[in-house]
Amino acid sequence: MTAPSIILLGYGSDDPRVAQVSHDIRAGVLARRPELDVHVAFVAGGTPTGSQVAARLARHGVKEAVVVPLLLSDAFGAHAEFPALVAQIDAATSGVKVAASRPVGPETQLLSVVDRRLRDSLRARRVAELDALVFAALGSSDIRSNAIVTRRARQWATHHRLPCLTAFGAGSGPTAAEAVRTLRGQGRRHVAVGSWFLSPTSTFVREATAALNAGAVAVSDPLGAGPEIAEVVLNRYVVAAMELVNVELAEIGEPEPVPHRHLRVVSA
Repeated sequence: MTAPSIILLGYGSDDPRVAQVSHDIRAGVLARRPELDVHVAFVAGGTPTGSQVAARLARHGVKEAVVVPLLLSDAFGAHAEFPALVAQIDAATSGVKVAASRPVGPETQLLSVVDRRLRDSLRARRVAELDALVFAALGSSDIRSNAIVTRRARQWATHHRLPCLTAFGAGSGPTAAEAVRTLRGQGRRHVAVGSWFLSPTSTFVREATAALNAGAVAVSDPLGAGPEIAEVVLNRYVVAAMELVNVELAEIGEPEPVPHRHLRVVSA
């Protein structure tokens, strides 16, 4: 049986660096699993779109595909355009079964990437001392997703034994700059910001600039396309592909097996 194709679905942007992260993630997935058929698609201002990629797959005889949303702050796919686009892809590609995985975030093992990026930023700015942290994320319209991001921030802060505030670039909660000012108002003078962003979107640039202007000693770069991201993509893909298998078994009247998922926790 041919393995389902993968469609990595991310946000488009006028900034080519944003789209490049999706392409780099694709390269990272193929480096681990070169036999897989992996494609990049964009929503909200990028090409090719998910529907265009799926239509191309259908023309090439592909029967199954898994859409993996490249989101970090939205654990439940609450952004309306993603589930709507997946439904559109499914409806527009007759003969191709499409399953959607959970977004790549917020996964605990990605905290190690935040650490790596922040260490690079601290070295570049020659900062040797910290007394507080800010965990800056895009945020979501889904309060459950924001709650999980806040939980990740607590895990990160506990690991480093430093006070930490969670900041959101959109939605409820303080911005990164407001969080920095709050900590400085408490007497903290060496506040660094860890960025829970995948790519240098306009929201990331705005939040990072404002945090530095508010007195942050360093702001880490976005996570980018490290090997940890590729591993999470593949984990999401495997679970969603099992759903396709279950659908096939249900269609021929066999009982559906229950896939067992194991969460591996990796500290920062």
